[in-house]
Amino acid sequence: MPDLHRLRRMAEHEFPDLVRSTAILRDKLRVLLVDGSYIDFWWLSQIPDRFAHHWERTHVDGIIYRHDNMPHPRWRHVSTFPQHFHDGSPSKVRESGLPTEPEEAVRTFLEFARRMV
Repeated sequence: MPDLHRLRRMAEHEFPDLVRSTAILRDKLRVLLVDGSYIDFWWLSQIPDRFAHHWERTHVDGIIYRHDNMPHPRWRHVSTFPQHFHDGSPSKVRESGLPTEPEEAVRTFLEFARRMV
C-alpha cells in the first residue's frame, strides 16, 4: 500500500492550480479539482499491486476517465492487459501508459487532468 499522506502532500504542493482539496478515505486518496470533479486514487489492500485511478466527471460533462488493472476478460485484447484506460466512458477502453509506481502514476494522471481542465 502506498503512503497516501505522501501522495496527498505531493498532489497539493505540485498541483495547486488544479487541486482544490484532498482527503484520505480508507485505502484511497480523493483529490477534488477546481472544476468540481474529483479523482480517486485507489489501491486494493488485499491484493498487492491492484489499483484503479478514477476521474469522476459525470456531473460536470458526463465523462469518466479511469486507469485500472482489474483483469476483466472483456479487455483481454488491449495490449497492456490487464492494465487499461477507460477513455471517456466505461465501455471505451484502450491501452494504458500510466506508470505503475504510485507517485509517478498520481503525478502523470494529475498532469493529464491539468491539460483537460
